[in-house]
Amino acid sequence: MERVNYQNVEINRWDVGPSTFLASPEKGARLLNWHVNMSDGSVRDVIHWPENNGNPLLQEVHGGIPILFPFAGACFHEGKENHWRGPDGEVRQMPLHGFARDSEFTVRSIDSAGFEVELVQTEASKENYPFEYTFTVIYHFLELSLQISLILENEGRTSIPWSAGLHPYFQVPWRKDLSWSEHLLSLEAKKVFQYQKGGMMTKVTPSASEMRLDEPNLINAIHYELKNPTAEISLLNKEEAVRISEVGGAESGTRTSFVTWSENGAPYYCVEPWMSPPNAPENKTARLVPPSARDEFTIEIELA
Repeated sequence: MERVNYQNVEINRWDVGPSTFLASPEKGARLLNWHVNMSDGSVRDVIHWPENNGNPLLQEVHGGIPILFPFAGACFHEGKENHWRGPDGEVRQMPLHGFARDSEFTVRSIDSAGFEVELVQTEASKENYPFEYTFTVIYHFLELSLQISLILENEGRTSIPWSAGLHPYFQVPWRKDLSWSEHLLSLEAKKVFQYQKGGMMTKVTPSASEMRLDEPNLINAIHYELKNPTAEISLLNKEEAVRISEVGGAESGTRTSFVTWSENGAPYYCVEPWMSPPNAPENKTARLVPPSARDEFTIEIELA
């Protein structure tokens, strides 16, 4: 493991077998890039990070794996965006995807296998999310995979709602001679919603369990009630697959959702594992952590 400087931000580098991981533990607990040195001498980017990025704010870059906490997606209360009503009945502000990706973290431990960090709470975050808690993020790096654990510990006397997630930007297409149409998404969901402006979600008929990534209905789609809490991106022949799975946590996989999103012509495609569909407080799908209890959401991303 070594430490490098990127646009005045300290970045740590892990080399584990053929894989190299770059992460910013203190700034948003964010993985920036994961690439694999192939046997033929080429390099395959698994997690996208723009090479010529001029944005000094990591949280505004389309790349890496932003942490979404306490709620993934946008919150709406009675149609009012970026607001939510807590268990006490009070309506408060809540930024899109929460505030963790913009937050500072303190390092609890760091070694050659990964790191563990704790969210630094601010007056603004306490106003938006007024609970007594500890939120930690743990990364574990392996030769051809990584695990990310999001852990919420309730230190107060009231239950805490949360519905966190990850926003990985996968490098797609994987090679310059390919396109989205030559990549496949595999997952089985009983329900699929198309996310619309204003927080509205339109239910659509689930298509086949295997879809080409150029399918228009995949953009801003929420895949819910999964047969298995697993999604996979591959070439059309099922080779060179990347698998995203929930592998740990209370009631693992029972509410996991995947959100698929990208932009036209982008060199990335997002397949995002969330604890539940968006607008969890309003839709009553947030998980509650009782007093003195903890909850965990652990995702594994692996080359299958």
